[in-house]
Amino acid sequence: MLDPDALYTPTDAADGVTAPVLLHALSGFIDAGSAGRIAADHLLSTLENELLASFDPDQLVDYRSRRPVMVYDKDHYESYATPLVQLHAVTDLQGQTFLLLTGPEPDLQWEGFVSAVRGLVQRFGVQTTIGIHAIPMAVPHTRPIGVLSHGTREGLAPQRQSWVGTVQIPASVAALLELRLGEAGHDAMGFVVQVPHYLADAEYPEAAAVLVDNVGESAGLTLPTGALLTSAEQTRLAITEQVAASDEVSRVVQALEQQYDAYVGARGRTSLMAADDTGLPSADELGAEVERFLAGNTPDGPTV
Repeated sequence: MLDPDALYTPTDAADGVTAPVLLHALSGFIDAGSAGRIAADHLLSTLENELLASFDPDQLVDYRSRRPVMVYDKDHYESYATPLVQLHAVTDLQGQTFLLLTGPEPDLQWEGFVSAVRGLVQRFGVQTTIGIHAIPMAVPHTRPIGVLSHGTREGLAPQRQSWVGTVQIPASVAALLELRLGEAGHDAMGFVVQVPHYLADAEYPEAAAVLVDNVGESAGLTLPTGALLTSAEQTRLAITEQVAASDEVSRVVQALEQQYDAYVGARGRTSLMAADDTGLPSADELGAEVERFLAGNTPDGPTV
């Protein structure tokens, strides 16, 4: 492994900083409704922050698999959007400092990147590292958003709905970071919100607000959600209008609601974690029908 410290460059602002919490939201893996990205962008745009370190994208990003955006204006190239993986010190509404790591999930040098972040955890005195993202689920948008939590030791993460049994999943840098931090004796945890799978490609700020609330509650931080809730209400109204415009889609959403309620009611849970044979159309069939409808009605509503 190459020297992990060579992957990033600290700024002068990094001197003397201590923070008990590191929050990371790396895009590129599953982030239904762009919930993790929206949450991170919201925190950086609404709270005071300073850049502490920047990672070298040339060592971490496979540009050909995820090409950055350039702007071409008439007869020349105007700009290039460098993929930035950055660590900021952010101040919450009560003056508490926490760290926020954002940017594209690295394509390369996963172990080196994780070692570099672990070094930053030690350097800044981080006690708890928290990751956030979102997954698509067969749930209707008219029901509460479910939240999964996980952690490196029992009792660390708040009691939320958990998976039943053991499953194999595709790896991610966020998951590897949590695993390696736990192996090294550091506390690390994460929250995953469940987004209606027919809205997975849309921006879903309600899910971002739920993530921010859970991070604030678990980390003892005072984080704003007002702007997110305003956007969430606007999105909800747009979805409601689009669904109401079609009797067929309304029936589909009602069927999803029945499937959700039947599962949750039978088990006393707060989220839909597995499909049941309820005599209703399958979740994929229901979601596909809603998705087809919403995809044809985007100009005045959410982008899906």
